[in-house]
Amino acid sequence: IQQVLANASMTKTDIGFWCHGSCDYMTGQPFSFVSAVDALGAWPPIIESHVEADGAFALYEAWMKIQTGEIDTALVFGNGRSSSGDINRILTLQLDPYVVGPLWPDDRSIAAMQARACLESGVVTERGMAEVAQRSHRNALTNPKALRRGDHSIEALMAAQLVADPLRELDCPAHADGVTAVIIAAGDRARSLAARPAWIRGIDHRIESQNLGNRSMTSLPSAALAAHKAGVANDKIDVAELHAPYSHQELLLTSALGLSESTTINPSGGALCANPMMSAGLARFAEAATRVMNGTADRAIGHASSGPWMQQNLVCVLEGE
Repeated sequence: IQQVLANASMTKTDIGFWCHGSCDYMTGQPFSFVSAVDALGAWPPIIESHVEADGAFALYEAWMKIQTGEIDTALVFGNGRSSSGDINRILTLQLDPYVVGPLWPDDRSIAAMQARACLESGVVTERGMAEVAQRSHRNALTNPKALRRGDHSIEALMAAQLVADPLRELDCPAHADGVTAVIIAAGDRARSLAARPAWIRGIDHRIESQNLGNRSMTSLPSAALAAHKAGVANDKIDVAELHAPYSHQELLLTSALGLSESTTINPSGGALCANPMMSAGLARFAEAATRVMNGTADRAIGHASSGPWMQQNLVCVLEGE
């Protein structure tokens, strides 16, 4: 928190609204977000809100509050500690509690079912999944914040041991403890804080049924609709930071968003290389915004997802001036 304030040459009193994303299931105790708020300090008093979700969804709330004209600045952060328990089992708790949940399928097994369906239908290939893993880990070589990185051959990736058929270890997210914080501001206030602000030109999120039997395993209609509403197709996308925890999901998401080969996907390495739960989605927004602000991209996508088979998708289009 102190670092992001210092980067913007701001103090707590300059922030009009604070919004926090986290999940009690991660720590195993109710109202655990209260302890995270301790990091903000007791004085001066602040206006704060919390969402039980990734910090990216907290950003959506903060953006909405700015649209009302009540505030012109907001600090958004998301945090999670995956090491508190078995994250693959913890994520089982988001499933239907009557039919699927009592079977206790872990997160990797649920994702593997989707990957197998995609392979059998021809929507993705094993080589395509390996190419995603190769590119992501290679991109992460230049990202000091990545938990996992490396230069792997396609052959080595495809020969690796299966951890949940057809998924291999590097097809799966690198779960981590972490926090992401960003500051958003309106109009002239943003211009006073950054030489080249990353403007939110469109943002939308959509959710699909919790019932897995009602869902498509080989497409992401909620992501496609969110992309349409956010205006992804209005112009060329230079960079897309996609919160796709599994390699096959990046391929599904790229198709749903209608991205072309000219778009650079996850130059940070993405969730395959560092997936701190409840902040990984907001990290995608931060990475995309950074590339717009430093001039390496004119138009970028920040994306966050939640739920089994990427049930909920939040898409944000960022542009420079």
